[in-house]
Amino acid sequence: MAYVFPPRNQPSIPIHGSDLRFPVRRIYCVGQNYAAHAREMGSDPQREPPFFFTKPADAIVPVPGSGENLIEIAYPPRTAKLHHEIELVAAIGVSGRNISPGQAAAHVFGFAVGVDLTRRDLQEQAKASRRPWDTSKGFDASAPISRLHAIKDCGWLDSGRVWLDVNGQRRQDGNLSELTWSVSEVIAELSTYFELQAGDLVFTGTPSGVGELKPRDVLEGGVDGLDTIKVRVE
Repeated sequence: MAYVFPPRNQPSIPIHGSDLRFPVRRIYCVGQNYAAHAREMGSDPQREPPFFFTKPADAIVPVPGSGENLIEIAYPPRTAKLHHEIELVAAIGVSGRNISPGQAAAHVFGFAVGVDLTRRDLQEQAKASRRPWDTSKGFDASAPISRLHAIKDCGWLDSGRVWLDVNGQRRQDGNLSELTWSVSEVIAELSTYFELQAGDLVFTGTPSGVGELKPRDVLEGGVDGLDTIKVRVE
């Protein structure tokens, strides 16, 4: 097959303990999936269930190589209010539609630690104007991500600390057990909107404590049982 220009490389994530890589098809994100975070964003978690938005597959920035955890990204343009959101990421390995919560684990290849970077000022403008969030959520390098741990190695994760430090100071500190919708429920609900495919990533929500990043800030975070992620903003 001939193309008018060479196609871009397939976005992918390294897999812990393996030379194989996980090819990324789509990135789905769930909003306001921790009650405390919903409140800090001005919502009522009792009335407003989580909702979904997307990022392009090439928004991911994986760790650069074996034994290296540091990811370097440029401070994005058109914002003066870049925010961090640390999250557990589920990687879909088996396709499915209308998946039940009890079947969700069978569709997950593994887990990683991701950071949903957000141009908060653009998001606030979009909310006020009732416009889409694409420019605030789907920009270049907006999804740094750790190595992926296969389920067979890390097991199913439904509890464990989720934390993030900026320049050595704790910003976010939660637990997967505090998710409004569990990982299984998120996957089940998402699969009623889309047929999930192998290669899809699901960012499952962030605990409270989201905050601003400045150039030269270094953030480090993790989820119990997985690799940590370290990102320097240039």
